[in-house]
Amino acid sequence: MKESSSMTMKDIARELGISVATVSRALSNSSRISEERRAEIQQFAREHNFTPNVLAESLRHSRVKPMKVIGVIIPEFVHYYFASVLRGIEEEASAHGYRVMVAQSGEHYEREVQLCQSFYENKVCGIIVSQAKDTQHYDHFQRLINAGVPLVFYDRICTGVNASRVVVDDYMGAFNAVTHLFNTGCRRIAYYGSKMNLEIAKNRFNGYKDALLKHGLPFEERLTRVCDTRQEAELITPELFDGDSYPDAFFAVNDDTALGILYTIKRMGLRVPEDVSICGFSNGTGALSSDPMLTTIEQNGVKVGEEAADVLIGHVEGRIPLEKAEKRIVRTRLILRGTTR
Repeated sequence: MKESSSMTMKDIARELGISVATVSRALSNSSRISEERRAEIQQFAREHNFTPNVLAESLRHSRVKPMKVIGVIIPEFVHYYFASVLRGIEEEASAHGYRVMVAQSGEHYEREVQLCQSFYENKVCGIIVSQAKDTQHYDHFQRLINAGVPLVFYDRICTGVNASRVVVDDYMGAFNAVTHLFNTGCRRIAYYGSKMNLEIAKNRFNGYKDALLKHGLPFEERLTRVCDTRQEAELITPELFDGDSYPDAFFAVNDDTALGILYTIKRMGLRVPEDVSICGFSNGTGALSSDPMLTTIEQNGVKVGEEAADVLIGHVEGRIPLEKAEKRIVRTRLILRGTTR
């Protein structure tokens, strides 16, 4: 038996030989459970100091829905993509009578853990989260799931826990970007991506690599870098132009990185796209204000946010069972502008 402080509905169900749904109904005084059975389960929960997420349970089992608050964790406010996701979440939540409580992890695991605990203690009815870059341990997410808190990942999903998720088709977005670069005459296509602990980084890298293979281009380790910020791109890009041969195109994991490449290439006296083509991933406001304007993959962050909120509310209100990990994919689109031929 677990310590009382970490008791979950799953633990109660296992100890009593019943389903999680039966425990949930008994703790919310559902008439679908006999009075005697309800009393037995509630007594067991009291003896072990079980404290469920009362708000989430009441929302799933009652027509009275006070304090309909959704917790949202974003990595950083400054990124256009995360801001657009938040807009989609707020619009969908508002349409269903929910409010949104937002916090940023700042890309730090420790802060993310604190936010999950804070949201739980404040009895939000569910949490929508994109994990921080350096998150490699997932106990804080599993604790929420064990406590019956609906959890939905977006963009940066956690494969270490079985939870609902909303993502864009990162693989095909990258594949289509590299295919366009190939079709416009590029043959040495560099790749700037994130660390491989992130699922989106793996998917975009695989899309890049498979597109090279599809079109008969060699994969060159020298042309790939872990680089996902503008500052890093400005530092690293000149290194790829040392020697006789250099890339004639770049595919970057996000627009900020692509804009850092663009700035550096122009500063080096090369022409874009005549000498070097560049494609980003996001379609943020910076893509329209650069010179030339940036070719990029549109992520449709607003749609991602709407879908994430819809799934979360579905869990809270019982349309989607808590035990079911809903998986939704939002399609990307290649936006052609002046940085490619």
